Amino acid sequence: MKTFKIGGVHPNDSKISKDCAIEDFPVLEKAYLSMAQHLGAPAEPIVQKGDKVKVGQLIAKPSGFVSANIHSSVSGTVAAVEPYADLAGNPVMHVIIDVEGDEWEESIDRTPDIVREIKLSKEEIIKKIQECGIVGLGGASFPTHIKLTPPPGKVAEYLLINGAECEPFLTSDYRLMLEQPEQVLIGAKIMMKALDVTKCRFGVEENKPEAIAKLKTYAAQYPEIEIVPLKKKYPQGGEKQLIEALTGRRVPSMGLPIDAGAVVQNCGTALAVYEAVQKNKPLFEGIVTVTGNCSEQQRNFRLRAGTPIINLLDAIGRIPKDAAKVISGGPMMGKAVSNLLAATVKSSSAILMLTEEETKRKPESNCIRCGKCIDACPMGLEPYLLVRYSRNGMYDELEENKIYDCIECGCCLFSCPAYIPLLDHIRASKAEVMKIMRSRPKK
Repeated sequence: MKTFKIGGVHPNDSKISKDCAIEDFPVLEKAYLSMAQHLGAPAEPIVQKGDKVKVGQLIAKPSGFVSANIHSSVSGTVAAVEPYADLAGNPVMHVIIDVEGDEWEESIDRTPDIVREIKLSKEEIIKKIQECGIVGLGGASFPTHIKLTPPPGKVAEYLLINGAECEPFLTSDYRLMLEQPEQVLIGAKIMMKALDVTKCRFGVEENKPEAIAKLKTYAAQYPEIEIVPLKKKYPQGGEKQLIEALTGRRVPSMGLPIDAGAVVQNCGTALAVYEAVQKNKPLFEGIVTVTGNCSEQQRNFRLRAGTPIINLLDAIGRIPKDAAKVISGGPMMGKAVSNLLAATVKSSSAILMLTEEETKRKPESNCIRCGKCIDACPMGLEPYLLVRYSRNGMYDELEENKIYDCIECGCCLFSCPAYIPLLDHIRASKAEVMKIMRSRPKK
């Protein structure tokens, strides 16, 4: 079974919502659409209070090179264009819409028919993906059209599709691979054409045998796409780890996947690309898992962006009494939600409820020099050493020891028997080191 060679951990996968089929979440009375639904500069609104909008209508345009279009997920009247609190409680510009019916842009193909023939040229595909505001749905939300346009001098040899879904609890990708496998594969074919590559490898962890079997059945029609079972190991879905597992190549320090001849896209992104290119459907909805050991109900919803988190929790009977924390994403790399009135975005993947016992940090003790954090680090770093330098503000030494290569996966923290908050220190110091590096004059 293929996997990456260095580090990694094996948390309980806790896929307790895996048998929950995708349900369409009802459209609410009001939608809160953030202008920061992607990596890079927030989009600039092009609508104002009082404007009428339809589902799929463009409401904001990019404000920089790394930015993306945003489309309305509902139809109705724009109630406000103003700051609204995000997951962390920070004010972010939103377009707030009072919902009136569910009127879609006429150009969107809403039929269930699968469109297999790819008629658009390479250039037309990338333009369509850009117009439809497609971003990566594996966590980073990087604009997809940029990723599919390698810089001069860089050539893609492989398209790699990430179906690992290695984060515990998350099952949105799994249900997608089970319920819409052919659309995902056609999306991969479209991206292969955009990249002008002939090899595609689709990695799925071994704890999803039904998805592997379903994908292999449909992939028989697409011989260029190889479905590759992967060993269950976190963070298998990290770009650099997935590249090593599927190609045997390693991305160099400070390098990008394209430096190893690969472009990595999430399986959810593949579906979004299919819908954009074959159905003319912008990205304004996705699959979100609502789960937690403390919840009696587990659900996978097809959800419009701009839905307040509190409404998702209401749909499962509100927050369980013993839930102490709500996480957006998984337990390893997700972010704690401090504002339940905050709304979902394009890349929302899960709302996870954890008990106090599951979230309570044990008292920190002294490092016992066991080296478990080194063994666990998938980037080959020495977390204990980075923390020692971090606590003493030794930024030159942190840079020399490649703190910038940390992918913030949390494997070091997960493995530490002394319960030292390794990742907290490393993340803060990494930000400082990166700031110092960016401030230097370019050669």
